[in-house]
Amino acid sequence: MSEKRYSELTPYELQQEIASLNEKARKAEQMGMVNEYAVLERKAVMAKSYLLDPKDFIKGEIYEIEGDPGQYFKIDYLNGVFAWGYRLAGSKEEEALPISMLKKTAAGE
Repeated sequence: MSEKRYSELTPYELQQEIASLNEKARKAEQMGMVNEYAVLERKAVMAKSYLLDPKDFIKGEIYEIEGDPGQYFKIDYLNGVFAWGYRLAGSKEEEALPISMLKKTAAGE
């Protein structure tokens, strides 16, 4: 079976993939395989992005970065499931984050 891109999977297939990646990441963490764990975590974050609608993320809005409390990201534009913009704290360098890493702030709700 050839590998499908996340963009080609159904929501059900994406949920199965995320569950599988989370299980593999858990095992890697237990075995002390830090690099493998990080790769699997990133893949799961990407897969989750395809379950979200990019239209729900608004240019100019500020979102908290999931898994990085107190860090905020302002969206300049979206390209597919990536939000391009910059972190409010820091160098203000443009970067892209998968939309699944962004959550509405209390002020934005």
